[in-house]
Amino acid sequence: MSSAKGSWNYEVKNNMASVTGRIEERIRCEEQRRGWPRREVEPTPDPSEGGERSSRDRATSERTRTSSPPGRGPGWVQHDAVKSNDPSSTPSEQTNAINCCDVLIIGGGPAGSAAATVLAGHGHKVLLLEREKFPRYHIGESLLPFTFQPLQRLGLIEKMRKSAFIKKYSVQFVSPSGKASQPFYFFTRYDRDTVAQTWQVLRSEFDVMLLDNAREKGASVKEETTVKELMKEGGRVVGVRAQDKGGKITEYRAPITLDCSGREAFSAVRHNWRVGDPELHKVAVWTYYKGAKRDEGIDAGTTTVAFVPEKGWFWYIPLHDDIVSVGVVAEGKYLTRDGVKEPEQIFKREIEQNLWIKEYVSCGTQFGPFYITGEFSFHSRYCGVEGLLLVGDAYCFLDPVFSSGVMLALKSGAMAGDAVHEALLARDFSPERFADYATKLREGIENMRKLVYAFYNPNFSFRELTDKHPDLAGDVTDCLSGDVNKDFSRLWTAIEEFADVPKPLPYGQPLANAKAQMQPAQVPLNR
Repeated sequence: MSSAKGSWNYEVKNNMASVTGRIEERIRCEEQRRGWPRREVEPTPDPSEGGERSSRDRATSERTRTSSPPGRGPGWVQHDAVKSNDPSSTPSEQTNAINCCDVLIIGGGPAGSAAATVLAGHGHKVLLLEREKFPRYHIGESLLPFTFQPLQRLGLIEKMRKSAFIKKYSVQFVSPSGKASQPFYFFTRYDRDTVAQTWQVLRSEFDVMLLDNAREKGASVKEETTVKELMKEGGRVVGVRAQDKGGKITEYRAPITLDCSGREAFSAVRHNWRVGDPELHKVAVWTYYKGAKRDEGIDAGTTTVAFVPEKGWFWYIPLHDDIVSVGVVAEGKYLTRDGVKEPEQIFKREIEQNLWIKEYVSCGTQFGPFYITGEFSFHSRYCGVEGLLLVGDAYCFLDPVFSSGVMLALKSGAMAGDAVHEALLARDFSPERFADYATKLREGIENMRKLVYAFYNPNFSFRELTDKHPDLAGDVTDCLSGDVNKDFSRLWTAIEEFADVPKPLPYGQPLANAKAQMQPAQVPLNR
């Protein structure tokens, strides 16, 4: 009898501990959802790791809860969703769990990794969901000088200096005849030991470095996890629904979600916020070479912009392991003239349009596929709503001509991290709180956009501008180098003597009246 009684007591204690754990977990989720002060509790065992509570039990218990927080509909875990149009996602799929954290991040590229690193450094619980398994391929290999500051903020400068990435000190321009300008060395204006030296990076390796750094700083990362939809309560985003590589669906909830999904622009596409740029409608075709010619010494890492007719241009970016990235960018109607549409045929024909490019690739061997992408310039009408903030390319992508993408992604990631940190401290996630973030980000984008427009204008050249206004050469260098948040009004006045300067677009501020304007769109994209 004593043995049976002891066994009964043991089971009761175990069951009570399990119930207590469930209650604590519910309280913790509700506190974080509402932005209440965090309570330190022991985590409930994860069923996927052998914990005693099954995911079915947890999902069932949460769904059967009947009490409703003030201002919420019946059953607080029920939600509206903005879904992807993915045939693999069916009504029969069952949600296995609800996980809580301070911040959810969609996407593990430069923007997502930077935001995760900053937020984890502030002591917040961060969960980053990435669709791919790193390392993975990505274009965008040339860093601007003013990438130095966000890399320094992330604690990565020494790792970059010890890496195999090619050092970049300059950029040069080449006419269709093959005549190259003198390289524009960054150290003529900036400190040679810091900003004036940047890198040409293989993104598969660079992005792993960024993501691993976020892990080291304390962020949790789940790779091969595809976000299917945003969960909403009214006009507020309260988390995401995601699927792992095994097909398991999990709901992740947090006071705020950062969309760092890159050019796929998960949230902007699904809410019909994504709009093209009025004038930037370029197409890019690119590939890689082994053993192609490169200059020597300090010029070995120079980025070359080589012109072709109708303001098209090649990029020529030397990478390590004797690899060179080569691509051509122009209007689609120019690249596909005479009915040529195959990427390889387009690329090989354009090589004949610039003698410098033809010479430099002639001694190399092309390898891998020919990639093509078009209509890549876009803006988001809004930077987010309550509980959602867009970062990096998910917010805007301009044009590859000045290699601004990675710089803006890293910079906006760090900015978003700081802005969300302050929001977490204040327990305030209202859209208006992120107006300053949006204003500063749009200021930099609009300044770079003006210079991109000038570059593509047939009546404009940087040489003529600086010959007539030599005092503005420093402003041109600053903007081209990524120092974009400053007053360039004198520069724009001078450029208007040669070309039209675009007016700022009325986009990018947070959306306050979310219910009225967050219209779901069915799209075949996933993150």
